[in-house]
Amino acid sequence: MWKKSLCLLIPCVLIAYYCYTPVPDKIEQQWELMMIWSFMRIQMHIAPLFEMLGFRPFPLLEILVVPPTSDENVTVTDTLFNNVPVRVFVPKQKSSTLRRAVFYIHGGGWVTGSAAWDPYDELGRWMVERLDAVVVSTDYRLSPQYHFPTQFEDVYDALRWFLRKKVLAEYGVDPTRICIAGDSAGGNLAAAVNQKLLNDPEIKIKVKIQSLIYAPLQALDMDLPSYQENSHMVIVKKQQMAEVWSRYFTSDKALYEAMVANQHTPVESSHLFKFVNWSTLLPERFKKGHVYTNPIHGPSELAKKYPGFLDVRASPLLADDSTLRRLPLTHILTCQYDVLRDDGLMYLSRLRAADVQVAHEHVEDGFHGILSFGSSLLNFRAGKREVNKYLKWLKENL
Repeated sequence: MWKKSLCLLIPCVLIAYYCYTPVPDKIEQQWELMMIWSFMRIQMHIAPLFEMLGFRPFPLLEILVVPPTSDENVTVTDTLFNNVPVRVFVPKQKSSTLRRAVFYIHGGGWVTGSAAWDPYDELGRWMVERLDAVVVSTDYRLSPQYHFPTQFEDVYDALRWFLRKKVLAEYGVDPTRICIAGDSAGGNLAAAVNQKLLNDPEIKIKVKIQSLIYAPLQALDMDLPSYQENSHMVIVKKQQMAEVWSRYFTSDKALYEAMVANQHTPVESSHLFKFVNWSTLLPERFKKGHVYTNPIHGPSELAKKYPGFLDVRASPLLADDSTLRRLPLTHILTCQYDVLRDDGLMYLSRLRAADVQVAHEHVEDGFHGILSFGSSLLNFRAGKREVNKYLKWLKENL
């Protein structure tokens, strides 16, 4: 009898281990969130096996891929912009005037994600419907097969192609009403390419808005208050953020281990910490209960072998004020229960200090990925609320 009970107990314990993670009381639909998180954890645990076998690390996520399907309101096509795959959404209704446009960059920690995933496909359709906009949703090559700066270069190549006058005219886009947006890793890439555009003599188009949605914006300090408070939060934990950051630059585990310990930045680069010093950049309410300590420096060899984490194209917060003050109207969305919250808040402070106009939306009951959770597939009430607010803001400002 006890053997049968043990056989029943073991799978129950395993299921409980995968399913249950404490979720803050403010967050709605907690059990639904825990179930999605358990699916993601399974993905992360089997990913190394698939990598060893030569496959992409997250095969089960392929169920999210949907074909480019047009309907009575929108024409959807998959095409290439300068050899980079993109999904383009164009309103079917004829317009007597040029349309606004959104160039969107998906998230996924630079290791997964696709413009063809159902939540991103649906977001593109909603943008067409609510904004009467042309939407370009770009892909980019992913790690661990490809490392920085490949992802940045893919996005920048696709963006430069789109911003050509001939291409904008082909899609009927008003060159004065263009937004570059992205969530999570896509928000990082959006911030980076917007900075790069400022010094590109071949690009004459001025972007009207950049929109950065819970974006990782620096890889120097992995011990911000938001990392400490949300180190075991669902969706993105501190350990996972260190893993995707390190994989962005290399498959060498040494960088991951140094990042988890927050001992990866060499003493020679200590001057860069002034750009990410949360004790001076965070609003007071987000500093409460935390004491800033000087960083412990890591070995110089890591930075010499993998200099990407010190590169402004990977860490846009490292840009100097002369670059920041030339940036366009910026929309920043942060979530209270997100390790990346303070990255957005620090960028917000630096942009405002540089006299850049910034619109900030802080979601008090929000967690990383909340906009995608507003899709019909996941159907989270808080996510739908935030998507509606976001699209309303874009419509009023773009």
